[in-house]
Amino acid sequence: MLQLPEQIKILKKEGNRATFEISPLMPGYGATIANPLRRVLLSSLEGAAITSIKIKGIDHEFSSIPNVMEDIIQIILNVKRIRFKLYSNEPVKLILQAKGEKSLTAADIKTTSDVEIVNLDQHIATLTDKKADIEMELDVERGIGYVPIEQKQKEKLAIGVIAIDAIFSPVKLVNFAVENIRVGQRIDFNKVTIDIETDGSIEPEEAIKKASEILVKHFEIIGLVETPEKKAKDEKPKKKVATKKKAK
Repeated sequence: MLQLPEQIKILKKEGNRATFEISPLMPGYGATIANPLRRVLLSSLEGAAITSIKIKGIDHEFSSIPNVMEDIIQIILNVKRIRFKLYSNEPVKLILQAKGEKSLTAADIKTTSDVEIVNLDQHIATLTDKKADIEMELDVERGIGYVPIEQKQKEKLAIGVIAIDAIFSPVKLVNFAVENIRVGQRIDFNKVTIDIETDGSIEPEEAIKKASEILVKHFEIIGLVETPEKKAKDEKPKKKVATKKKAK
């Protein structure tokens, strides 16, 4: 009989990082289970990211803003690092307005009930003079994986809107190790240790659960394949039932 894992243990949890243990697994099943889990965790979980930015008075990313230390490219790199929890299926527009000498962080962005900023301390720009004045709009959307800037540029963007390549994945890191363990008289069963770190918009426990659900859904569909015997039985023509003609 095929040996299934008894449980998944959380060995360690610190902030957005956790280490899980899956055991016991049949010989060779360690990598068989861990590899697809890692791939799905890194590429297929839904997240939220800034997909475009519009800065007042700026037409393209090669410009600069008076009395602001960072150029537009550096500001874009900074806002890309802001991570969100998005509670809406529709894109959300956020506003950032500031004047005077100060350091701008994600905490200065005006949010709505549809969105929550995870890393409020993320630096955006440094206003170096009392005359400094900056205003920007940030579009936040849901997505999966990585969407390059070229794909966003295919859409019809308003004048002054700068498209941003978006990293939607909420998982930052996944490592795993496979070890042999003893089960009964055998010493070739597997134990998998998986280390997962997220961006804070999702817990590691939820991430591994969602990744598992994605894999299960795929295998459920694959499991619906019909055997030749069943297909032939379903396609077998039904016998015609003779009916008596009524006398006139």
